Amino acid sequence: MMTNTYTPHVGGVARSVVAFTEAYRARGHRVLVVAPIFEGAPEREADVVRIPAIQRFNGSDFSVVLPMPGALHSRIKEFDPDVIHAHHPFLLGATAIRLARAFRVPAVFTHHTMYERYTHYVPGDSPGMKRFVMRLSTSFANLCDQVFAPSETIAAVIAARGVRVPVEVVPTGVDTARFREGDGGWFRGRVGIPRDAFVVGHLGRLAPEKNLDFLARSVAAFLAGPAGAGAHFLLVGVGPSLGPVRELFRARGLEDRLATAGVLAGQDLVDAYHAMDLFAFASTSETQGMVVTEAMAAGVPVVALDAPGVREVVTDGVNGRLLVEADPAAFAAALAELRDCPAPRREALRSEALATARAFSMDRSADKALAAYERLRGRPHADTDDLYDAWNATLRMIRTEWDLLKDLAGAAGAAFKTGEGP
Repeated sequence: MMTNTYTPHVGGVARSVVAFTEAYRARGHRVLVVAPIFEGAPEREADVVRIPAIQRFNGSDFSVVLPMPGALHSRIKEFDPDVIHAHHPFLLGATAIRLARAFRVPAVFTHHTMYERYTHYVPGDSPGMKRFVMRLSTSFANLCDQVFAPSETIAAVIAARGVRVPVEVVPTGVDTARFREGDGGWFRGRVGIPRDAFVVGHLGRLAPEKNLDFLARSVAAFLAGPAGAGAHFLLVGVGPSLGPVRELFRARGLEDRLATAGVLAGQDLVDAYHAMDLFAFASTSETQGMVVTEAMAAGVPVVALDAPGVREVVTDGVNGRLLVEADPAAFAAALAELRDCPAPRREALRSEALATARAFSMDRSADKALAAYERLRGRPHADTDDLYDAWNATLRMIRTEWDLLKDLAGAAGAAFKTGEGP
C-alpha cells in the first residue's frame, strides 16, 4: 500500500488505507504500508515504512513526500510483494509505478479523489491546472493493471475521461459491528449538549472543498427556525474551515448551540455518531463519503446534497433526504422535516440506515478487493514503454505549469507588498 496520507492524518484516504489494511491482515495476509512521516505518528509501527516529508504543504494539512529511492527499493525487495497498490497518482503513486515495473508485479490504483476539486492547495490555482490534474489521474490509471473506483458514479466518470484498464467498484466498507453500540448520552455530556436535545451532527476534515460554508449556513438556518428550537449542532473534526463556521454561528447568536469535538478515534468516534439524531453532509467533492455509511451504521439517518458517491448510499425518503438543489433554505427544511416526523417514520429511517450500512460492510469490500488481487497475482506489470513515456511527459508538463504559476503568484505578492500592484 503506497499512500500520501496515513495515520495520524485525518481524511478519507488515510482511513480507507487503514480499514483495508486491517481487514487484509485479519484474513492472514501481509501488508506493507509506505507513507509519509506525519507529526504524532507512532515511533514503532509493524510493516510501515515512513518517508521524510514536507509538513502542511501550502497551508493544507497534507504532507509532500521527499525522495528516498535506495532504502525504499531495498525494503520492497525484502518484502517481496505480489501486488503494489497506489492510492494517489502522484508523489508516492509515481514511485509505486516505478517499483511495479522494477519488480514486475501488477499495479493497482484506487481513484479515491476527484483531484480537480483540490487544486486550490496549489499555488496559482487555474483552469489549466485542473485540466492537467485530470489528465494526470487518467494517464496514471492507464499505467496500472487494475483500477478500483469507490462508487459506480466515479467508475462512469473515469471511463468517460479515457481510463481503459479494468475498473472494479470497491467502496471502502464500514465495520458495522464496531459502530453498532455507542453511548451518545455520555458523549453529549462531554461536549456540553443536553441529553434530551435534538442533535444534528457532522464529522470529517473541515476544509473548503467539503462545502462547510453551505453546511454551516443551512444548519444555522434550521437552528434559528421554529423546528430547530433547542436543537444543537455537533461538529467533529479539524481544519481551516472551523474558524469561519464558529464565526458564522457567533454572528447569528447561535454560538451556544455549536459543539465542537476535534479529532476522535476509537470508541469516542462511535459515541459521537450515537450522540447525533441526524447526520448532515453537504460535500460534492467526494467519491464515496465514508462518514455517511459510518453514520448509518450507527443508525443515524442522513440529510445530504446529491453528489457522486453519496447518491449511491442515501435514498431520498428511505434512509434520509437527498437534495438535488444546493439551497440552504431547502436543506434546513429537510432537517426540520425529519425532526418533526412521527416516531414510526423516524424508526423506519433508522432501520433503513442500518440496512444500508450492512450492504456496504467492510467484509464485502475486502473480499471483493482480495478477489481482484488474486486474479492479478503472478502476472507481471503490463504497462508499455509508450504509456510510461506519455505519463512522464504529463508530469513534466504539470511541473512546468506549476513552476510558472508559483513564479507568477510570487511576483504578484511581492508587487502588492511593495505597492507596485494595480
